Amino acid sequence: MAIHELMKLTSSQVMEGGYDKAILAIGSCEAHGFHLASGTDTLVSYMLSCRIADEVPGLLVLPPVTVGYSAHYDTFPFSLTLSYDTITQVIYDLIESVLRNGINHIFLMNGHDGNIAPIEIASRKIKEKYPQARIASLPEWWVIAGKLLPEGTFEVWNGLGHAGEGESSIAYYLYPQWNQPEKAGCVVPDRLPENVDIKWDFSEITNCAMTGDATKATPEKGRLMTEALVKCVADALKELDANGWDYRTTKIR
Repeated sequence: MAIHELMKLTSSQVMEGGYDKAILAIGSCEAHGFHLASGTDTLVSYMLSCRIADEVPGLLVLPPVTVGYSAHYDTFPFSLTLSYDTITQVIYDLIESVLRNGINHIFLMNGHDGNIAPIEIASRKIKEKYPQARIASLPEWWVIAGKLLPEGTFEVWNGLGHAGEGESSIAYYLYPQWNQPEKAGCVVPDRLPENVDIKWDFSEITNCAMTGDATKATPEKGRLMTEALVKCVADALKELDANGWDYRTTKIR
């Protein structure tokens, strides 16, 4: 496979690569139970980005954002966090840098719940100043994976949770060498009301920096998730390319 990671390319290779799109992985560094690498959110989003670039012509993989907004996890060691304002500005500055380099089509591959609001704010601010920018994102791959795979793939909570069945499975598949599956646990919150959003600190719903059931995680489930997510984003980018990133309806009455 050709290399599409900016960190590993010379400027000559970048200029000769025909890149007209860029993908930015946005992760975090925080506790993920006792069994997953602290950089799981960064590793998953970046590794998925690289695999997507293998499938989509002209897609440049930017260096990942390795620390996000994680103040709601910092009860647990060893969690790093940027402020909301800082991570929002980091995302904004990186998108602006890409635009200055002549690439107007940008995909944001998010790996962490705390980055969802900053991504939205940064993207809206960019669009105000640079209306030519075209920005797409996958804000919650962990939710989309459960929708893409056949019913029954996951055994508990549809694979959801922080370091739960789904996230642990994809970690076991993508980088097994940096995890400790024997230390996996199970914490499924059962007192959260439906249809409303509780603004919790993570320590209010778990005592071990995880939710979900990681004991049900397997590399095979992780493989299925990886393949489904890569296809999902690759197909979307190819469709956007085919339409010139023009979202206007073709049926106006």
